[in-house]
Amino acid sequence: MSRTFDIVKNDPNRLIIFDTTLRDGEQSPGCAMNLEQKVKMAVILDDLGVDVIEAGFPVASKGDFEAVSAIAKIVKNATVCGLSRAIKGDIEASGEAIKPAVHKRIHTFISTSPLHMKYKLQMSAEDVLEAVKESVTFARKFTDDVEWSAEDASRTEDDFLCQCVEAAITAGATTVNIPDTVGYAMPDEMAAKIAMLVARVPNIDQAVISMHCHNDLGVAVANSLAGVAAGARQIECTINGIGERAGNAALEEVIMALRTRQDIMPYTHGIDTTQITKASRTLSAITGFSVQPNKAIVGANAFAHASGIHQDGMLKNANTYEIMTPESVGLTESKLVMSKHSGRHAFREKLKELGYELGDNALNDAFARFKNLADRKKEIFEDDLIALVEDEITSENDNIQFVSLQVVAGTSGPQTADLCLSIDGAEKCAKVEGNGSVDAIFKAIREISPHLDATLQLYQVHAVTGGTDAQAEVTVRLEEHGKIVNGSGADVDTLVASARAYVHALNKLIDKRETFNPQTEDTVSAAL
Repeated sequence: MSRTFDIVKNDPNRLIIFDTTLRDGEQSPGCAMNLEQKVKMAVILDDLGVDVIEAGFPVASKGDFEAVSAIAKIVKNATVCGLSRAIKGDIEASGEAIKPAVHKRIHTFISTSPLHMKYKLQMSAEDVLEAVKESVTFARKFTDDVEWSAEDASRTEDDFLCQCVEAAITAGATTVNIPDTVGYAMPDEMAAKIAMLVARVPNIDQAVISMHCHNDLGVAVANSLAGVAAGARQIECTINGIGERAGNAALEEVIMALRTRQDIMPYTHGIDTTQITKASRTLSAITGFSVQPNKAIVGANAFAHASGIHQDGMLKNANTYEIMTPESVGLTESKLVMSKHSGRHAFREKLKELGYELGDNALNDAFARFKNLADRKKEIFEDDLIALVEDEITSENDNIQFVSLQVVAGTSGPQTADLCLSIDGAEKCAKVEGNGSVDAIFKAIREISPHLDATLQLYQVHAVTGGTDAQAEVTVRLEEHGKIVNGSGADVDTLVASARAYVHALNKLIDKRETFNPQTEDTVSAAL
């Protein structure tokens, strides 16, 4: 049997946490990651304590295959999983990609709802059932840990779902996943579906039941927990809840709900909750997707109290208005006050306190930017340091690097941008007029580094902290032939942050061009 099945068998209340940030999460428009970024997130997920890392869809592209293979080589504790359609070529690609892993899993799926079988697959129920048996049997040739998923399970007829689940387990699946693919179900419906499978599938005790819930109606976490209460023992989730459309069940919300409400959910897991904030912030920096301030657990306002009544209660006893502590999710009270007088050692220690350990070169660059920031800003907050360091980490190995910018703005015009970039180590500059400062900057970038048909879809600015000297964090979204990427940049000068964000997005677009496989991308992008 598989490692995860043995874990659950030895402890019936132990949950398997299956993270699909690097697969389903990356399918969010603009969330594409390059190999280095995927490996970085995989290390963070392994340190976080997830049981299974779904590292990608190996057949989708050369880049995805290489990323899954690289992750399989470096992950120490978690099972590394590759996703496959019920097609031999897909399964072979996954089997080869996960081969170096200490613990490996192949996750294969096929649609089972009448709607999907008729219009998407154009297959009969008999043909789908046969495909379930063949795909799982073939996957077992590569690993004894095979997960089978019934895509659109929440809209699948009970009788046929039972047949498919029983057949998958008989063929060798040790995990059977029951996805709410389109986020349609309600918690009581998902609980009833799982309870029905537990009661009717004769060999259900030979596999772990898994929940994979989407958030289209805002109930992905509730649906996942309802499934667990009914007998599921694996939850599939993502950091920050990223994923197709409205996203997936958010790992941080699932875990902190379990931790906070042990009185009604007495389940255990292997997650180190103090690593949650680091994982959230790193993913935001890599993808350019900022977390909304009121996001549960990891939002900027999650532990903020503005109401006078709430503040009074907090001063008397924090439990009056906080059901968990900031420290439990990796937030810390400031112990080192950073200013322009702070030295390199204090800076390094403060970054360690925030969860960052930089190499010497990256530390030197980040420290130089910190000193520049401290000369221009009255107070340096933790969020300022996080934005600065994440911006540095994000651009550290990009082919195109921001160098300098001078802008002429105002009502009399013309507005001009004098911009220099480093491209593969060679500095190139351009001075360009535009319809406003930002337009001039973006035109200058395009002149220095032409990028075919890419169009700007989003330009968004928000302040990292309060005050007129606050750092600006800018998000830029570029689209090219249906492929969408997000870039982010931070600086006390909004225009500099804008240039950094556009360059970041451009680097991601170039990476995506190099790894895109047009023969398979369209058919695999909407799985589960």
